Amino acid sequence: MGNSLFGTDGVRGRANSYPMTAEIALRIGAAAGRYFRRDGSAAHRVVIGKDTRLSGYMFENALTAGFTSTGMNVFLLGPVPTPAVGLLTTSMRADVGVMISASHNPHHDNGIKFFGPDGFKLSDEAEAEIEALLGGDIEPAQAENIGRAKRIDDGRFRYNERIKTTLPAGLRLDGLKVLIDCANGAAYRTAPEVLWELGADVVPMGVAPDGFNINKGCGSTDTAAAAAAVVAQGCDVGICLDGDADRVMIIDETGKVADGDQIMALFAERMAAEDRLRGGVLVATVMSNLGLERFLDGRGLRLERTPVGDRYVVEAMRRGGWNLGGEQSGHIVMTDYATTGDGLLAGVQFLAAMAATGQRASALVHKFDAVPQLLKNVRYQTGHTPLESKNVQKVIAAAEVALMGKGRLLIRKSGTEPLIRVMAECEDDGLLLQVVDTVVAAVTAEI
Repeated sequence: MGNSLFGTDGVRGRANSYPMTAEIALRIGAAAGRYFRRDGSAAHRVVIGKDTRLSGYMFENALTAGFTSTGMNVFLLGPVPTPAVGLLTTSMRADVGVMISASHNPHHDNGIKFFGPDGFKLSDEAEAEIEALLGGDIEPAQAENIGRAKRIDDGRFRYNERIKTTLPAGLRLDGLKVLIDCANGAAYRTAPEVLWELGADVVPMGVAPDGFNINKGCGSTDTAAAAAAVVAQGCDVGICLDGDADRVMIIDETGKVADGDQIMALFAERMAAEDRLRGGVLVATVMSNLGLERFLDGRGLRLERTPVGDRYVVEAMRRGGWNLGGEQSGHIVMTDYATTGDGLLAGVQFLAAMAATGQRASALVHKFDAVPQLLKNVRYQTGHTPLESKNVQKVIAAAEVALMGKGRLLIRKSGTEPLIRVMAECEDDGLLLQVVDTVVAAVTAEI
């Protein structure tokens, strides 16, 4: 079996459809358990967290059965943010951590993300080895060595305490009215608790999950309601998380939304001024706006680009020894504090900047004028490869020539959905639309 189950962020798909079935989840748990028990010793453990999707119960049970069948002891955290799993994997000395979540996707999707014992997401190589085990017979543990399962009731409180310690000593959020939109997801209790305990006047949204409403009309991918509420309720700032709380969008007091690029620009500027930005480098993906790159260049800083996926951002950060990175979509990675993208952590750091400077959100978060960027998605049938068509490649080459010296073109397959993403940047709006529409038409015709 090839490395086909795992995408840019674990395994993901529609619940109860391949590959996200209970049967596959059980085998994934067993394969991962066998992979992490290669030395044959006892006392191996795994921590499992989830978001608020209805299907999370099914996958939690299936994974538990798979892991315990190979002798792994399982610690169940319940609903917690994805970064909490990375944190608790290391603090509980576990061999592996698992987050059951499809992040920003609708409720009918779900996914399985893996963290290694160091709290970082598994490499492509490790995922390929686990998938290879799925293709054969997975050796179960002897009856006397079957693992145990135990529910951990205070996992989110351990994570809460870690987030609060990242606020500079002596700094409080008193006087700040903060709207927090939790997307009816994994941080629906955690985020309001943390902000209130740090002194903020908290206006909660998206804190009533029912198994079906995660990311629905709320959260970092649908900020309209939160932006309107920030203005209507006179909030100083809004923080919008996604379903598993590893992404964030910031809304200023006027209701304007700032994406991950603007947040990273602020953090890079502040960290560089305090001599805390290692190497003067910010790591971001090929999707980040050209305006961010120009902003950094103007301050003697450098943008290091990676493929799309916060895992690839983190891998580059670790290789280079850099400590700030992220994605335009709102993954913000600060390895001084965490091993993966953490929306709540980034939100708290933004509030710290407001409290320390006394400046309004609008003055802090809109650091550069973005180069006009247009992204269109084309859905295709799994197994079809429209980008390999000679006609599509010819159209793409012509589009690149048209943009030469004026902008850039990026075309890629999504790692989480059957989509071809066509993105271009150009300050000539007419040329931008023409280039994207031409490529989209060619891909659509091939499909």
